[in-house]
Amino acid sequence: MSPPTTFTVALASETATAQLMADLALLIGPGDVIALSGDLGAGKTAAARALIRYLADDETIEVPSPTFTLAQSYDLPAFPLLHADLYRINDVSELEEIGLSPLPEGAVVLIEWPERAPDALPADRIDIALGPQPALGAEARAAEITGHGRMAATVARLETLRRFLDEAGFGVARRRRMAGDASTRSYARLYRDDTSFILMNSPKRPDGPAIYAGRPYSAAVHLAEDVRPFVAIANGLRAQGFSAPAIHHQDLEAGLLVTEDFGGGGVTEGDPPGPIIERYEAATDLLATLHGKALPETLPLPEQTAYAIPSFDVEALLIEIGLMLEWYLPDRGIAPSEALRSEFTSLWRALLLQPAMAVRTWVLRDFHSPNLIWLAERRGISRLGIIDFQDTVLGSPAYDAVSLMQDARIDVPEATELTLFSRYVRARRAADDGFDAAGFAALYALMSAQRNTRLLGTFARLNRRDGKPHYLRHQPRIWTYLSRSLAHPSLAALRAWYAANVPPPVP
Repeated sequence: MSPPTTFTVALASETATAQLMADLALLIGPGDVIALSGDLGAGKTAAARALIRYLADDETIEVPSPTFTLAQSYDLPAFPLLHADLYRINDVSELEEIGLSPLPEGAVVLIEWPERAPDALPADRIDIALGPQPALGAEARAAEITGHGRMAATVARLETLRRFLDEAGFGVARRRRMAGDASTRSYARLYRDDTSFILMNSPKRPDGPAIYAGRPYSAAVHLAEDVRPFVAIANGLRAQGFSAPAIHHQDLEAGLLVTEDFGGGGVTEGDPPGPIIERYEAATDLLATLHGKALPETLPLPEQTAYAIPSFDVEALLIEIGLMLEWYLPDRGIAPSEALRSEFTSLWRALLLQPAMAVRTWVLRDFHSPNLIWLAERRGISRLGIIDFQDTVLGSPAYDAVSLMQDARIDVPEATELTLFSRYVRARRAADDGFDAAGFAALYALMSAQRNTRLLGTFARLNRRDGKPHYLRHQPRIWTYLSRSLAHPSLAALRAWYAANVPPPVP
């Protein structure tokens, strides 16, 4: 087991306490236990309240001390949280009554007065000991933060994060929670001098065990495992005239950035959300412009090193769609045989040789509504802010067209998809008389089949492995897009195989 990690911080006010707890909130997740100790009036409940309000993104939510109720549950956007107070516990047997024995799975647990039941605390936890700091004022506190077991790394990360914010001039900035994505990254808005910025916490972390020829999934399919690709691609996009966030402060080794905040202007509207046509047209124009450029395959980094954009090669594409065999089919009650796996791989390998031999461009990979920000004050292609492009590869331009026109998060009607597709083709033809529209249409269908096959498996994995069931609601939409693409004549053999072997998702 890792030795404990400890650091101490002076908290001059409740605002400083709230900032500390907001920083901690970026790093914790379901199953984590935080023990708050200190004398009466030391600020334990204030610290708990600050953490809960930050995670709830609601400064007005009532967070009473659970001294009399013993435990209070909160269903927060990211995960459930249990706030317990053991001051009135007389026997460890009472812990079962308040939901602490055993500790709840899938929830963060905050425990005040943990010394009342020390044997009930898990080996993996964070201890925060609060005490007065009279030299700094009546409200001031000192917090000694210790990480035990696997949480030692979390506390070390917290210390690094706070040092980074101090050095960047954001130590006293107001924090506000931002929703995360499907990755291990986390985000917060920072407010300083009436201007907002984005804090990105992107620790080095491979995705999954090394089971793909000795590599984790992220390395095998060329997903970013640290923050360097984000920095290189952001600078590269801006150099080409596109709106990617400016990077104000960075620690590439730690994986911490403070970037420009594009705000919340989206490209969808309504309930359920649908495309704002003008903004999807602007996104289509942006792609046509990007794909018409001669783009570098190697980009500079601030450390005087270079970043080589990886190729979206056949093996990476095959590993991606293999998630259907690994996760989606088992979810539908099918255990793929070796013969079935071999058929699937052979069929796909032959098809994927086509994009591998075609003209390559930057494939931003997740060019869809959550990652497109409308910047009304800008003009032309700059009106669209682009984020979440760190997984950029060199591949077929059809891939990002699919990402946009078959948006995984919202329904894009087939008529809208065809209108956007025609707009893209017209723009490419206007810039290049030799643009092959029919060939692009065939690649579009193939990239759609590949991407949507992968997404069915990815969303099943996010549910089963990562405890994120809300992604399953997208599967019927993905199936609709997949069915559209398989209708292309060039995919007749693939269409027949799917019809025989792949059941639709549960509605």
